[in-house]
Amino acid sequence: MRAGNKEKGSSITRVLEIIEAVSKAERPMSPADLAYHLDIPKPSIHRLLSQLEAENFLQINMRGLVVPGNRMQGIALGVLYNNRFKAERQAILTKLTEQIGETCGISIPNGSDMIYYDRVQNASPLQVHLPIGSHTPICATASGKLYLSSLPKSRCQRIVQNLPLQQYARKTCTDVQRLTADINNIRNIGIATDNEEFIDGMVAVAVPITDRDGKLFACLFSHAPVIRKSLQQLLQFTPLLQQTALELGELLNNEESGQDEAC
Repeated sequence: MRAGNKEKGSSITRVLEIIEAVSKAERPMSPADLAYHLDIPKPSIHRLLSQLEAENFLQINMRGLVVPGNRMQGIALGVLYNNRFKAERQAILTKLTEQIGETCGISIPNGSDMIYYDRVQNASPLQVHLPIGSHTPICATASGKLYLSSLPKSRCQRIVQNLPLQQYARKTCTDVQRLTADINNIRNIGIATDNEEFIDGMVAVAVPITDRDGKLFACLFSHAPVIRKSLQQLLQFTPLLQQTALELGELLNNEESGQDEAC
């Protein structure tokens, strides 16, 4: 009885260790990599990975490497969104939205998409309807291009060359060389724009939210209909966006580490 409980506990611990390792890996790991780093016998790692893949917590990609599955991504998003810092995050975004007069929000990378993680809409009846949880393309949005610019150049180039560069709006860039040049410029200045590239009549600006090591893990954006603000007008709020991104970075880093401060 005790041996069985011990074995069950050991299996649960191993499953959690696998999920943790996959979530923290900078690049996909192979089953052999996981077995070595976690000191788990190869037969056991393959059995556990098969179970996790069957339940859609993990996926095995075309190269045989382990990547997060839909359920694992859903848990991560849920944990981030439903936490004790939600009120503070919403307060920061609400203040920014009032200062700019346009919708502001946070997006996070998810494969070849960006996910709208949080947002606060402005009070105008004229809105661009992109609710929390919406998936947007990395190649045609300010946040997406900003994320691409944060990747190593070789990895970014491989992604861009393999993306289906479809025409989302009149000004969508479908040329690999032009898109690459745009991303390189974003890498140099740290600011990304969407000039009616994703939705006709909508412009956007995005700046990075970074972790303690300076690595991008989310994007702060503001978007507006061109009938109300031009791209140049929206860009005038860049210093405010950057300052708010620093504030949100500290807050989200605290979320990740579980730190809190007394009132």
